[in-house]
Amino acid sequence: MQTSPVPRLELTGITKRFPGVLANDNVGFAVKPGEIHALLGENGAGKSTLVKMIYGIMQPDAGQIRWNGQAITVSNPKAARKLGIGMVFQHFSLFDAMTVLENIALGLDTRVPQRELEAKIRAVMQQYGLLLDPHRTVSTLSVGERQRIEIVRALLLDPELLIMDEPTSVLTPQEVEQLFVVLRKLASEGCSILYISHKLHEIKALCDTATILRGGKLVDTCDPKVETSRSMAEKMIGAGLKEIRKPAGRSFGQERLIVNRLNLPGVGPFGITLSDITFTARAGEIFGIAGVAGNGQNALLLALSGEAPSEDADAISVDGARVGRLTAKQRRMKGMASVPEERNGHAAVPDFSLSDNTILTARDRLGMVQGGLINSGAARTYAGEVITSFAVKAQGPGSLAGSLSGGNLQKYIMGREIMQKPGVLVVSQPTWGVDAGAAAAIHQALVDLAGQGSAIVVISQDLDELLSLCDTLAVINGGRLSKPMQVAGADIHEIGLLMGGIHGDHAAPEPAHAH
Repeated sequence: MQTSPVPRLELTGITKRFPGVLANDNVGFAVKPGEIHALLGENGAGKSTLVKMIYGIMQPDAGQIRWNGQAITVSNPKAARKLGIGMVFQHFSLFDAMTVLENIALGLDTRVPQRELEAKIRAVMQQYGLLLDPHRTVSTLSVGERQRIEIVRALLLDPELLIMDEPTSVLTPQEVEQLFVVLRKLASEGCSILYISHKLHEIKALCDTATILRGGKLVDTCDPKVETSRSMAEKMIGAGLKEIRKPAGRSFGQERLIVNRLNLPGVGPFGITLSDITFTARAGEIFGIAGVAGNGQNALLLALSGEAPSEDADAISVDGARVGRLTAKQRRMKGMASVPEERNGHAAVPDFSLSDNTILTARDRLGMVQGGLINSGAARTYAGEVITSFAVKAQGPGSLAGSLSGGNLQKYIMGREIMQKPGVLVVSQPTWGVDAGAAAAIHQALVDLAGQGSAIVVISQDLDELLSLCDTLAVINGGRLSKPMQVAGADIHEIGLLMGGIHGDHAAPEPAHAH
């Protein structure tokens, strides 16, 4: 590839401070015209801050941004768009009740007559194979289709640089392939792409160059095609990455969790109804539930944990006890523990100390309440053990949960449940927002717990996580669960089709287990 004399975007000495944090420390790199350039780093490495300065959401304290060779100040996102910088955010800003066309019109800086705008939208969709009906209501679209709206909106500006922030975190494998086709076509036409992702195999498949940040500093700019996923991960965390150690030839014991035709009506206008959910998890088994966000994962966690009890006592059994109608507290006493997706406010109370947060779920199982009085010493001791065992960065058991970083709070919550040694553990998004090192530690702790005979259910949107961690896998779509499959022989294409399901499709629904 010929080196272009003038980079499209060049950063030199970019520095940004917040109270107590140096988010970017003298960072510099360049993106060439037509290059797909990855920006890598763990949570807190400084990627988001850097991108916000390129897009004009915030200003650097020091350093320079050059655009096509000219030093510039990007005063706000509108100024960035005027230059030719487009951005597709990880979290979409769309109105569910409006059409595709209306949503795109709202996001433009200038008013365009509707018929002219619709013609432009159709032309862009045609050019890049982003097929969508401009008159469809957003609430009827899948996550992948919603992302296409954001991409089309960015492409209408005819951008010279497109920033993509974690674009594949909620897509099926098929939608990822479609996205890559679009991005490669854009790059071939001279558009530069700055691609932020933690999925290293995607970086290898898609990107020409990768810039790696760690702790706000630039640690390397490399060619991802000659690196391995492991070598890039180790540069990101600055240490060797531990492999998940699973004992060879593992066998599974008796069925510890039996879910039999579990039904639960959806709550509110957008609630997903659970229909005939049936599966079992055996002693020593890690059972994964894959799916694109918004297909009933939260409802399933609430139903399994006891926060949303069933009308039917037989719908869920733990070690032979019928617990379908029991509360979360009663299920804990039968040997079940759970970790919800939302750590702040659901899994932990931010204004409580770590010690008090321990009492919330371990008080009965670990005898922290005697004669109606809380044994705060026992709670402090256990909290200290969790902090030590899971390498939680905290000032001690008295630290407020809200004072921990997201990754450290996640480690604490996972540790709090795992160290109670439950017979059945149900977790949703176990490594959401944690870095590669912490994720590896959490995965190993789950494997070790299964090795001691617990049955574990992992609900996750991260298919790579499930494939590396689980023994058995099923897919949830529209509140229905597919037939379980062995991970060892799983077909990624088939999993993708099950994840895509019947979302946004006007055709008659097929049963979830049809092949």
